[in-house]
Amino acid sequence: MFGILNRAVFREIGAGAVLGTTLFTIVLFMQRLGSKLFESLLRGSASPETVAWLLALLLPPVLTFSLPLGTLVGVLLGLGRMSSDGEIIAMRAAGVPGRRVLLPVAVLGLVTTAAAAACSIYLTPAAIREQFRILRQSVAQQLTAEIQPRVFEEQFTSSNVILYVQDVKPTASTTAEWRNVFLADLTPPEQRSQKGRLLADAPRVTLAAEALAVPNAAANSIQLSLRGVSSHEVGADPKDYDSTEAPVQDQLLEAQPRSETSAKPHEVMSVEELAAQPAQAVEARIELHRRFALPMACLLLAITGIPLGVSSKKAGKSGAFVVTVALAFVYYMAFISLSKLAQQGRIPVPVGVWLPNLAFALLGSGLLLSLERSGDRGTLAGLRLRADALLAWLSSAVRGRGERLGRKALPRIPLLPGIIDTYVLSAFLFYFAVLLAAFVMMAHVFILFELLSDIFKNGIPAWKVARYHVFLTPMLIYKSAPMSVLAAVLIAFGVLSKNNEVTALKACGVSLYRIAVPVLAAGVGISGALFAFDHYYIPEANRIQDALLNEIKNRPVQTYLRPDRKWIFGQGPRIFYYKYFDPEQKVMVGPNVYELQPSPFALTRHISAENARWEPSLNAWVFQNGWWRDLSKGKSSEFQRFAAKVFDELTEAPGWFLREVRQEQQLNFVDLRATIGELQQAGFDTVRLRVQFHKKFSVPLFAALMALMAVPFAFLTGNRGAMAWGGVSFGIAAGYWTLSRVFEEVGNVNQLPAPVAAWAPAAVFALAGLYLFLRMRS
Repeated sequence: MFGILNRAVFREIGAGAVLGTTLFTIVLFMQRLGSKLFESLLRGSASPETVAWLLALLLPPVLTFSLPLGTLVGVLLGLGRMSSDGEIIAMRAAGVPGRRVLLPVAVLGLVTTAAAAACSIYLTPAAIREQFRILRQSVAQQLTAEIQPRVFEEQFTSSNVILYVQDVKPTASTTAEWRNVFLADLTPPEQRSQKGRLLADAPRVTLAAEALAVPNAAANSIQLSLRGVSSHEVGADPKDYDSTEAPVQDQLLEAQPRSETSAKPHEVMSVEELAAQPAQAVEARIELHRRFALPMACLLLAITGIPLGVSSKKAGKSGAFVVTVALAFVYYMAFISLSKLAQQGRIPVPVGVWLPNLAFALLGSGLLLSLERSGDRGTLAGLRLRADALLAWLSSAVRGRGERLGRKALPRIPLLPGIIDTYVLSAFLFYFAVLLAAFVMMAHVFILFELLSDIFKNGIPAWKVARYHVFLTPMLIYKSAPMSVLAAVLIAFGVLSKNNEVTALKACGVSLYRIAVPVLAAGVGISGALFAFDHYYIPEANRIQDALLNEIKNRPVQTYLRPDRKWIFGQGPRIFYYKYFDPEQKVMVGPNVYELQPSPFALTRHISAENARWEPSLNAWVFQNGWWRDLSKGKSSEFQRFAAKVFDELTEAPGWFLREVRQEQQLNFVDLRATIGELQQAGFDTVRLRVQFHKKFSVPLFAALMALMAVPFAFLTGNRGAMAWGGVSFGIAAGYWTLSRVFEEVGNVNQLPAPVAAWAPAAVFALAGLYLFLRMRS
């Protein structure tokens, strides 16, 4: 039954399915793998085995979506190659109908459906449970690693203490060594009062030149052994000022018990647990049906792809690919939309989840019945032919322009592209655009499925979800463009090699290096475009989509201006503390200013007042109804009250306390550089931001490096072996991205200098790509 023809077809579509699944898995895997995972592992000193296991746990949810797309690509590549080489025509001429390919396609679809079902029904829930178990263990080991230098740590709420560490010395163990430590005890005065002494409503501050920090993960606390200690506490009467010094002092910092990180309940439930949920639990029923319905897309999309792959026209593959990607997108969007209606109770849950499968089953059956019509008649065939015509018109327009330029009797300008350059470049840019659109659409679908339960639970309207995806698109383009360059180079040069056009060019004395020039130039141009895109457009789009994502997940919407932050490091060696800051009136209520001596670390002056108002005419703060105490002379400190006083050395304007708080993806490199300078002076951690600053320049080069790496592999394929070398090149791209993430997170924990963390992966792969490129047999 499974004869020679069926085995030949199965080999063709199977190899393409493996390649397509690998490609889409890498793209979606990159979308899923976030910095939080790497940061947790590196800060927790996880073993390489744990890292590899946790990365493997990310695959089952991704494979549920990449397997249907990979199967579809395999059907298109395999049947499209047979069609373009005339094998389908020969088969029909021998009396074998085109529907004969249904059996191997159905077998492939059933195999991938079984694999996707295993991922959806069993592996994904188990993987999510195991992933959170490992992350919980990793988090328990990183208490001291979370303390960053020059950051006001507010996590020790059980001790009511604010912690500021000026420098952290890296150590091989979990015990940390800190230098220049500032502690502020915010416990209410009546609870701190001893022996009937009345205290002012101001924090007790403790300074230490050094500290040894020993974490207790079980109690979520840190035991400090302070050296070179001085403590300062203000009485109800400011003249009653208690300053003490000690060579050694112990202090316990207690944080709130860690909340157990857990996944969404329905995602981790087994099939039996979901089936046991009451009938009123609509989301549980949707999740149950979804686990069985989604894997069927492998079989349905494969069958729908048969009429689009089996074409008597050699130029029909490009149009078929465009139409099929659109069909896959329509399938998933219909699935999501109908699931939303089912969640709202407008249609039964089984109807909402299974109706897209039924529709595509009927569509595929209808297309198969019309497969033998002459002239490629039929709705889908008509769509394919229209797409072919449009693409052919675009291609001929570009190439025709190049030919017209070449016929002009003007002198040839070497830097401008010629006819061959235009021909190669147009093929590359076409595949780049199609692949980029496909990757972005599939990333949208994948992210939408991940947010589906949040959308249902929080009642998010469709327009808000659509707006979120509109502003998410620029970042998806930025992330997907390098992989699109890689795949486009492989396909473009693979097609040229298959049609013997590369051989013809070499026979005319054109080397492979010269053929690759337009593609390499395009890669550099795309890198430049990505840099400009990231500079001018992506930051603002990220700010909007981050705010929309917070609404979808029902998280507090982040405010960019933080007048509620009460601890600020000044431009000089001083710390500001206030109870409230009014940004409109430019008034600080209850300000305390602690002026510090860097070495040895000590408090030299303490300023306190009822309020401080910014006076524009004086360009200074006017402190009212307060006092100041000079502590630079130790016990014989000088004390003065005042009704109103200006301290000229306090040069921080109101804008210093109203700096905009944005994440690195919401800043271009100019704003990020300015933010780093401000935050360094204000006492905030800038290690991560300095790494991100250099990555603003190194990440766009990913596109040019992928072009450089892909060219040697594209010419190695020849007429055969494209699948194997394509898989190797995709693996190299995944390796580059993973190495880049690892170096980034190592730099984030201050184990590598920021420039090295950002540029090392690019340098390594640039040298490797240049070596392979120069070793080509041109």
